[in-house]
Amino acid sequence: MNAATQQTSQQLLAAFGITNVVGFFLVLARITPLFVVAPLFSSRQIPGRVRTIVALAFTLGLYPLAVAGQRLPDGAAEIVGLVVKELLVGLAFAMCVAVLFAAIDAAGSLLDFMVGFAFGATVDPMTGNNSAVLTRLYSLVAVAVFIVINGDAWLIQGMSRTFDLVPLSSAPDFASISEGVVATFTTIFSSALEVAAPVVIACVLTDVGFGVVSRVVPQMNVFAVGFPVKVLVGLLVVAASLPFVAGWISDELTASVSQALQTVRLGVI
Repeated sequence: MNAATQQTSQQLLAAFGITNVVGFFLVLARITPLFVVAPLFSSRQIPGRVRTIVALAFTLGLYPLAVAGQRLPDGAAEIVGLVVKELLVGLAFAMCVAVLFAAIDAAGSLLDFMVGFAFGATVDPMTGNNSAVLTRLYSLVAVAVFIVINGDAWLIQGMSRTFDLVPLSSAPDFASISEGVVATFTTIFSSALEVAAPVVIACVLTDVGFGVVSRVVPQMNVFAVGFPVKVLVGLLVVAASLPFVAGWISDELTASVSQALQTVRLGVI
């Protein structure tokens, strides 16, 4: 049985060619992190079997372009090294794009804390993590904007572009790529503040106002009165700022894909 299986494998390799088979698995290795880290593609709402089928379909469409003009090794050690390299390149691209949604989640968590919804945190169906109302709201808005502006097409086009920047047979400088990824991650907090700034300012002004009232009228139970008012103010500002947040997400998605490609380009030697 083992001999028959080995003979069948050799026949398949002879039929398709060693370059095509190796190239297919190398492209699959680069695309796989997209379905593990990248927004929407890695959503737990999508069954693992569906993600696997879609990843194989993307690989089938991209690998002829990626393999064209490439001279790939046939040794086991060289192939394993290329697979690891492809995984790291794909992971760098996917993580740079995932930073945008990480910033959205951070902004929602900050607003939940400021408004007071953090006391009622439940499980977010998109990520599987504990999150409160505004975190889930901003996450769903980000996913909706991502779908409306064809963010999935942006990611696929960006991933296909990486094969031009870092061909399958090239050896990138991973030190430069890691520096680019770290630089991208440092923008999470600043991006979260950009999204949450209107609501944070409104909540701070509300707290200051009730602080002044508590000094003037010490008999008033400021906590009992201020909490519902703060929630109302927070929700009103959130409703007013959501259209601007949607526009910000649209602009930042384009910038994130460009930054991901720039990070991969840094590793070209």
